[in-house]
Order: sequence, then structure tokens, then C-alpha cells
Amino acid sequence: MVKSIDVYKIGRIGKPHGVKGEMNFMFTDDVFDRTDSDYLIIETEGLLVPFFIEEYRFRSDETALLKLCDIDTQERAQQFTNCDVYFERDKADNADGELTWAQIIGFNLVNDSNGTTVGTIAAVDDSTINTLFEVVTPDGRRILVPASDDLITEVRADEKIISLQIPDGLLAL
Repeated sequence: MVKSIDVYKIGRIGKPHGVKGEMNFMFTDDVFDRTDSDYLIIETEGLLVPFFIEEYRFRSDETALLKLCDIDTQERAQQFTNCDVYFERDKADNADGELTWAQIIGFNLVNDSNGTTVGTIAAVDDSTINTLFEVVTPDGRRILVPASDDLITEVRADEKIISLQIPDGLLAL
């Protein structure tokens, strides 16, 4: 059984394309193209289910047409519309050895100055020049923390921990 802690979100399935089971795939990480994985994990009916890739072709830098094995009709492809697509963390392979922003979702963020856990990274907003971690604190609040490379002091991928030098007073806001 696939566990949510072992995967990270890389995109979402859009509407079917044509009548032979192809579907639009909007992705935020092209890891499926950079690795030799034969499958993607799709969340369907609340479960994370692996589906083998028959073929895909890029339409742009953020979309591809995806054909999964045994999905051969428009009606069957329609069942996947708006389903989230995931990739296994341990199969992700980056040539430069660095983690992508998408891969760190679920990591614990630790304040380097005092060693306390700030919370769990729920999302990364890199839509502006100032990248932010959206962190869920132990008491359930959502806070934004700068994700600058200058502030990151340590990344322990095997333990899913990122240590960050958090500016004084930021957590009190």
C-alpha cells in the first residue's frame, strides 16, 4: 500500500483528450521524464494507486498528454479528471543532487537558533521572487516563512528535516 508520507504531489489530471483514453496532465515537476519509473501514483477515491504509463508527450513546459495502461476510452479517462498525481520520493533522481520544492512537502521545519520544531511544510509558494514555506504549526495554525537559500542551514532528507535560521520576531507575527 502506498503511504502519503512516501510520495509528493507533482501535478493534476485534466480533462480527457480524444476518445482513446489520453488525458491532459498539468505537472509542476517533470520527474516522471527524468527518471526510469514506469508508473505514476494517482489519488482516486481517497487511495493512492499506481498506474503504469503507456506513453506521454509534452504539450508545453507544464502540460503533457498522458496515456495510462488499460485506460482506453474517453469515459474511463474522464474518471481521472481533477485527480492529483504523485511520485515516490525515493525514486526521484536529481542530477545535481538537490531536492525540488515539491519534494520537501511534509518535511519538518526546525528553528536553527533553538532547535525547536516550527511545524510541517504544507506547501511552497515560489510564484514570486521571494519563495515562502507554508508551514502548519503543531497547534494547527498556518504561517508563512521565507525559504531563502541564505536562511537554510541544513537539510536532512533522510530524516525529512530542514533547519532554518528564522529571523528574530518572525514567528511572533
